[in-house]
Amino acid sequence: MTPKSHGTKADGTPITDESVEALADEAERGYDVDELLRRRGGRPAMGSAPSSVESVRLDPELKRDLLLRAAKDGISVSEAIRRALREYVKVS
Repeated sequence: MTPKSHGTKADGTPITDESVEALADEAERGYDVDELLRRRGGRPAMGSAPSSVESVRLDPELKRDLLLRAAKDGISVSEAIRRALREYVKVS
């Protein structure tokens, strides 16, 4: 008999009845809160304090140029914007 699957984990492995049972057993035993806090995920820090998200409007041509430059440099659009802003504020 094939084990019932409840979907897949992020890495692609199936979530079976057995894995659900194992997770439930672990939860019933309780978790080490300090260990969970140490393993917390999320985005890595970018500076001395939490980062802010800023919104900016771009015309289609500027957006296209930004996408092309980021792809050429092998970086994200966000990183390209951060680099451009750093250069801008250095000059002023």
